[in-house]
Amino acid sequence: MSPIATILFSAAALTASTAHSAAVELWRLDCGEIEVRDLSLFSDTYNHVGEKRTLTDSCYVIRHDRDYMLWDAGLPVGLLGAKLDPKATLAPTLAKDIPSQLAEIDVKPEQISRLGISHNHFDHVGQAATFPQAKLMIGAADFAQFKADPLPFAVDPAFIKPWLDGGSKVDTISGDRDVFGDGTVTILSTPGHTPGETSLLVRLVETGAVLLSGDVAHFEEQFESRGVPGFNFDRAETLASMERLTGIAKALDATLVVQHDAKDIAKLPAFPKSAR
Repeated sequence: MSPIATILFSAAALTASTAHSAAVELWRLDCGEIEVRDLSLFSDTYNHVGEKRTLTDSCYVIRHDRDYMLWDAGLPVGLLGAKLDPKATLAPTLAKDIPSQLAEIDVKPEQISRLGISHNHFDHVGQAATFPQAKLMIGAADFAQFKADPLPFAVDPAFIKPWLDGGSKVDTISGDRDVFGDGTVTILSTPGHTPGETSLLVRLVETGAVLLSGDVAHFEEQFESRGVPGFNFDRAETLASMERLTGIAKALDATLVVQHDAKDIAKLPAFPKSAR
């Protein structure tokens, strides 16, 4: 065998030996709703003045062979069955908790080995403490904010107490992170809404790539209007992250799911069905 052929053969053998053909599956969970009585709060370009809308609060389960990852932990269980506050500008409600939905797909809470959090706001970490055995994967800058004084908007350390106390494992992330080391699930750095905001790219065999947006945008129209909530950490970074997500979606022909947009629920199979 010639030297070139030997090199090519060795490279092919190495690729075959390291290739991972993991079975990857994705479910969307209902983790609450937020009734917004003044949608203009989410746009500094004066769009949506006088509009009302109900935003969804979505969580996701990703199965990677026998490993399970939960992406975002929704609204806190204290809101289960709570009545809407008629005077509140933002009125959250929760109809079912995460463990009851996991039971429908035969997954026990203790099987969740990784808990990926898009950002540190209460509506994304509300049920996190239900999974203290899971390794918390969160942007380093967002994790640091749980220890800030005063605390930033919508940040409550009580929801991640097991990890702040040191009893549970934390993996603070800077930049992108290949979660399982095979390119199937990647946490993407998309700061702006918060300093450590992230999104999730999941590559599925049948469905193709799926992009879960975190709170880079709260509804689809924001990508067009360039409207940014006034309470975001950094406007320029938010717009850059919007561009990154739309660019990735175009390059990979990916399904971009805006986690708070109720219209985007239909982009994935209705629970308890999964995307594969």
